[in-house]
Amino acid sequence: MISRRSLVIGSAALMTLTPPALDAAPGKTLQALWDELLGRYVRPDSTGLNRVDYAAWKASAGDMRALDAIVAGLAGLKISSLPKATQFATWANLYNAITVQVVLARYPVKSIREIKPNLLAMGPWKEPRVRVEGKLLSLDDIEHNILRKQWRDPRVHYAVNCASIGCPNLGRRGWRTETLEADLDAAARAFINSPRGVRVVGPQKLRVSSIYQWFKVDFGNNEAGILTHLRRYAAPTLVTQMTNARIVGDDYDWSINATTGS
Repeated sequence: MISRRSLVIGSAALMTLTPPALDAAPGKTLQALWDELLGRYVRPDSTGLNRVDYAAWKASAGDMRALDAIVAGLAGLKISSLPKATQFATWANLYNAITVQVVLARYPVKSIREIKPNLLAMGPWKEPRVRVEGKLLSLDDIEHNILRKQWRDPRVHYAVNCASIGCPNLGRRGWRTETLEADLDAAARAFINSPRGVRVVGPQKLRVSSIYQWFKVDFGNNEAGILTHLRRYAAPTLVTQMTNARIVGDDYDWSINATTGS
């Protein structure tokens, strides 16, 4: 749980940081620029899935430079000195910005797993991408060694986006300190109450996102723990359908979360 004290202390921190990396967009903060890009290119479809117009983004040289400025700017911060909630928001925004950057560099692709540093790699996640406070980090480092390890909050999985249909949504604005708790809860509810999170496939039978199996340790390390987590954010109708239910399978769609036709 992110502390309320951190929320108050760090509420405006990201909004006022304007490092030299933002020369590409003078007068704009990291938060404002990231929000602007997400608002322009992330679009919800009829199912509630947020899709990214990678084709249009890649076609804009200015917005490609702006994204590079965001990654460089966030990486240039002394994140460890920020209030704890602001640290979380910063790391999550950096992870998501790098992921978009990685996809755009190779777009068009059908899946992020096509982006590999070598033939044995499963995707781009282990490749060092950014240096923060002197440490060269990969996406896996940010997600697993920093966010999951330091916060031990299952909602990390709703904060980071892997550019796939099966993933919790990439937001239409960046994570921010002042609304972090509410936004994380909203992201959890949105995913769990979508077919990508939980599907009722028969009487007392559920299929869930593979996220809950891959990272079972973050959800109580057993089926009962996963179900408790799901019920916490499930809508009343789904909670009723989950009564005495068991998980009979899991799945995940690795298709790229691009807008249709892009």
